[in-house]
Amino acid sequence: MELRHLRCFIVLAEELHFTRAAERLHIEQSPLSRTIKDMEDELGVVLFKRNRRGTHLTPAGEVFLQDVRRVFTSLDQATASAKAAASGYRGTLRIAVSDGAAEPRLAALLARCREEDPEVEIRLFDVPLAEQLRGLRKGAFDAGFARSSEAGNDIVARAVWSDPLVVAMAARHPLLVHAQIPLEELLRYPLVMCHPHECEGYLQQIAKLLRAVNVEPVVSGHASSLSIALTLVAAGYGLCFVTATEIGMYRHPDVAARALQGLQDEAKLMTYLLYPQTEISEPLSRFIERIQPRDVDGMPLP
Repeated sequence: MELRHLRCFIVLAEELHFTRAAERLHIEQSPLSRTIKDMEDELGVVLFKRNRRGTHLTPAGEVFLQDVRRVFTSLDQATASAKAAASGYRGTLRIAVSDGAAEPRLAALLARCREEDPEVEIRLFDVPLAEQLRGLRKGAFDAGFARSSEAGNDIVARAVWSDPLVVAMAARHPLLVHAQIPLEELLRYPLVMCHPHECEGYLQQIAKLLRAVNVEPVVSGHASSLSIALTLVAAGYGLCFVTATEIGMYRHPDVAARALQGLQDEAKLMTYLLYPQTEISEPLSRFIERIQPRDVDGMPLP
């Protein structure tokens, strides 16, 4: 089985449509179908199920997709490491970022690392939380940032940054009459939430906040990114929980924000640094030491 066959499989798994996948691969549909059939014959399993509703991954196909993606991640990392060594770097840190945790404080940290440790290359990987945890355990990543502390006993989860949550809404939404929004009043309206696959840790913290009231939220849709979520909010599809930092970064002319009433201590989104609970390298140790855990008011976190 060749790498080009695996690339065909990944593209089809992403598109779940043979014609679109063939267009992305710049091949005809027939060779793509033969490639997938040959892979299934070689593996002895069915990877895709096709019916009148479309093309779907089988359970075996979903498992195979996860492992194949790790193959390409390892290949990319090996290629980048070789190039880094040729360019004079003496070390590499592979940092995963999940749940939209790439914020200005991470940029400031990376700038400090470049200034104080220029011989160590830092590579960032934007991955779902589940993939980050697998990568930390298998050695694909050295550390990561996420919005969840539920990492298991073998992963250190250290709170590093905290941001207040605000409610984003359309610029003419009726809730704008409130300077601060009561949570019970907010839940009378539908919510736009981040997709569970992309923002698992974010949703864990939002669910914990919503358990403070005995009201089941109505979710009007899921978005794969904050920019998509704010687009849906501006169009009136619902309200969205974002951090004060994010609303400042994504200034949307048709979106306004309000704080939550009486929940200043609870309505915060925590960012965690994750790394394996094993002996860590010198570059990673210096990286961790540069992180100054702070809350939203600039005070050290406990």
